[in-house]
Amino acid sequence: VESFFILIGHFIINKNSKLCSFVAGVIHRERLPAFERLLWRACRGNVFLRQSEIAEPLIDPTTGDPVINTVFIIFFQGDQLKTRVKKICEGFRATLYPCPDTPQERREMSIGVMTRIEDLKTVLGQTQDHRHRVLVAASKNVRMWLTKVRKIKSIYHTLNLFNLDVTQKCLIAECWCPVADLNRIQLALKRGTEESGSTVPSILNRMSDITEAPPTFHRVNKFTRGFQNIVDAYGIASYREINPAPYTMITFPFIFAVMFGDCGHGLIMLLCALFFIYREKRLESARINDEIFQTFFNGRYVIFLMGCFSIYTGLIYNDVYSKSFNLFGSSWRNIYSNLNKLEYERELMLTPQWAYYNVVGHLYIFLRFFLKLFSVGPYPIGVDPIWNLAESNKLSFLNSMKMKMSVIIGIAQMTFGVMLSYENYKYFNSRLDILYMFIPQMLFLGCIFIYLCMQIVFKWLLFSAKVGILVFLNV
Repeated sequence: VESFFILIGHFIINKNSKLCSFVAGVIHRERLPAFERLLWRACRGNVFLRQSEIAEPLIDPTTGDPVINTVFIIFFQGDQLKTRVKKICEGFRATLYPCPDTPQERREMSIGVMTRIEDLKTVLGQTQDHRHRVLVAASKNVRMWLTKVRKIKSIYHTLNLFNLDVTQKCLIAECWCPVADLNRIQLALKRGTEESGSTVPSILNRMSDITEAPPTFHRVNKFTRGFQNIVDAYGIASYREINPAPYTMITFPFIFAVMFGDCGHGLIMLLCALFFIYREKRLESARINDEIFQTFFNGRYVIFLMGCFSIYTGLIYNDVYSKSFNLFGSSWRNIYSNLNKLEYERELMLTPQWAYYNVVGHLYIFLRFFLKLFSVGPYPIGVDPIWNLAESNKLSFLNSMKMKMSVIIGIAQMTFGVMLSYENYKYFNSRLDILYMFIPQMLFLGCIFIYLCMQIVFKWLLFSAKVGILVFLNV
């Protein structure tokens, strides 16, 4: 800008001579090349243009985007060229600024502009400081205001569901409520009347001539809420139907553990759930709105039971991070001391009951768990670690055992669910549902799945190395 002032001083030698005029302004950098070409062609080369790019980008007050501008000055002679130059500047939306002719006036104008800029900076700084103080003071009450606004919105939303009576002076509402909570509602209405200072008490009437089916209500707490949400995700029971959530509190984590069956990972789940339970008040007050965190935190008691049952089934499977531990010593013994039997006997089988006797011939199953003095009796808990040495059939045996246990327990749960449906049909005296729903379901379930479970147990009881029995069972 200073170079422009020097240039103006060279061109304007005398104010009264009127030898040269000029126009100064600001234009967008992208429009400058076209602006310069049009000036040259429209004025037939009788203008002199100088331009300089502004180093710091300016903020557009309309859009708020940073804009790079260029300051320019145009020298010309005559009023006709002046009019033409101003029209071109207006067409390119350039902003023109008045510039005095004499150096003294330009210097005074520059000082005045700088003074106004400093004043504006001072005003803006004070405004920002004041706004910061106001926001800091308001932030202390934001949570309280938010709570009040939510309460007021919920109150007015509920009041919008009321109806006016004939006199237009009383609000009437019909609602469902648990019978066990009628006394609490009466006390709440009485307390509200006293605190509001109203002279007219609220009246609660119990209606008996209702034909609509009441909605389902399940009273839950922080422990049962997670299991109830799992049940409601599949379907909500109708009014007076059996709620399967109390049974799900045990069956869901237990069946998960039967499929999971790892003591080590179950311990990790248990520790995570215990952390959420121990810090639940602090985490609730933190109001973390992350969806994934809320999913794990709301299901902390579900994860706790899943971890407990996983540790139990992991001990049954003798599985800790896919590894087995020999805690009590293997109970398996080879009863064939005479190797000649391996040559002459056609059928050899290591019957478990023979391996449970020691040299004396006594059985110590109960004492084996507490007094590890005798290598007798079955392994105290879970699968015998000797199966780790069975390279050929280790996986086939363990996978078969886990699969068959899962099948039996899963079908038992299915049967229990069908029996619960029978209790619902019986309570509502629905004979059609019993005849055409319950009985066909039980027949289908019994003829296929319950029969399958019976065959699994039958095979476990009568398994032998004899060829005839093997063929019979395979058939």
